[in-house]
Amino acid sequence: MSATPLPPPGNDVLATPADRWLVGTVLTLAGLVVIWEMWLAPIRPGGSWLALKALPLCLAVPGLLGGRTYTRQWLSLLLPLYLAEGVVRAWSEPGRVRALASGEIVLAALGFVLVLLVVRERRRAAAGAA
Repeated sequence: MSATPLPPPGNDVLATPADRWLVGTVLTLAGLVVIWEMWLAPIRPGGSWLALKALPLCLAVPGLLGGRTYTRQWLSLLLPLYLAEGVVRAWSEPGRVRALASGEIVLAALGFVLVLLVVRERRRAAAGAA
């Protein structure tokens, strides 16, 4: 299997539904993490520094909007960490935290699948253009 180069990003980098869903999923996950750690169920009253774990997700958004493959690559390595945190916290903590962790699990898994779909669509487009 030879590696086909991905097409350069055009003016419409959010052309496919998977691209749009990926950006929305990453933004939703970042929002969930911030709201969770600051107001809904912080580890300490008044919020916690764990809200900063949303920062890498926020840093990924410009790269996703710019159509950068490198951003999708490191995002595919980052999202399983959010998935793992969600699994651990859903398993070990009761009540509201379990519900928030379940949301984190769903969003992180969906984001990972969407990264794979976007890369697959771009590879198909590159193979069709060649």
